[in-house]
Amino acid sequence: MRTIKLGVSELEVPVIAVGCMRINSLDKAGAERFVQTSLEQGANFFDHADIYGGGTCEEIFADAIHMNADIRENIILQSKCGIRKGMFDFSKDHILSSVDGILKRLKTDYLDILLLHRPDALVEPDEVAEAFDTLHSSGKVRHFGVSNQNPMQMELLKKSVKQPIVANQLQLSITNATMISSGINVNMENASAVGRDGSVLDYCRLNDITIQPWSPFQFGFFEGVFLDNPKFPELNKKINEVAEKYSVTNTTIAIAWLLRHPAQMQPVTGTMNLERLKDCCKAADIRLTREEWYEIYRAAGNVLP
Repeated sequence: MRTIKLGVSELEVPVIAVGCMRINSLDKAGAERFVQTSLEQGANFFDHADIYGGGTCEEIFADAIHMNADIRENIILQSKCGIRKGMFDFSKDHILSSVDGILKRLKTDYLDILLLHRPDALVEPDEVAEAFDTLHSSGKVRHFGVSNQNPMQMELLKKSVKQPIVANQLQLSITNATMISSGINVNMENASAVGRDGSVLDYCRLNDITIQPWSPFQFGFFEGVFLDNPKFPELNKKINEVAEKYSVTNTTIAIAWLLRHPAQMQPVTGTMNLERLKDCCKAADIRLTREEWYEIYRAAGNVLP
């Protein structure tokens, strides 16, 4: 598996992150096969969150991988905290208690990366800084990041937080590409020119923050996948043409499209299907041409000025 540096850290990570949000849909044997297949593909970066399955996804993962000290040193664990029922909470107490719960469920002493899960309107940067300092100095968390934050929100955190933000998890796919489209359509009088995220793509590139695209196959907000969807005939036709050229599936090409961007992104998979997971991992070995990238982009209905 091809690797990249995660943000400004020295941590080498695979370009594909394995999302574990749905691992609670598998039985014990299925979860073990899922984890083992990931490792066989060289995809040893596992993405979690304390709200996935109400915490059960972390427990199921730890059991499925048969967590012990030797295994722990050969995998990379990322989890997220900050979402509570009906609210977001980046208070010091909540962050610290959340991490303790995450570590207990994952049966480990530390996280490689902790992300703040969606922005908290009531965030106090000084409290976040205190929590991060405690977690870092105690060895419970080695690196920190955010999820769904714009540049000014990250700047606000950086006012107090000493540790670098190494990752930002953002929704991005061929059909949900506003962060790319707004940069292409600068100064144009069309919908694609509307800036919805404060130029977060350019900000992350300028500050060496790894973008982790989530829902890389979704259109809208969990409205379904665009692959093999009759709502997107031109897009699927083009993706299938490119897939045939490279002798891979359309799943592989959808991930390869994200990896082709020079921002050095790390897409987060969500599938529990083993063959589809393997297809996602194959994208690490494919580099689309500039022509192919733009053809797929336009086939999704994205416009060029």
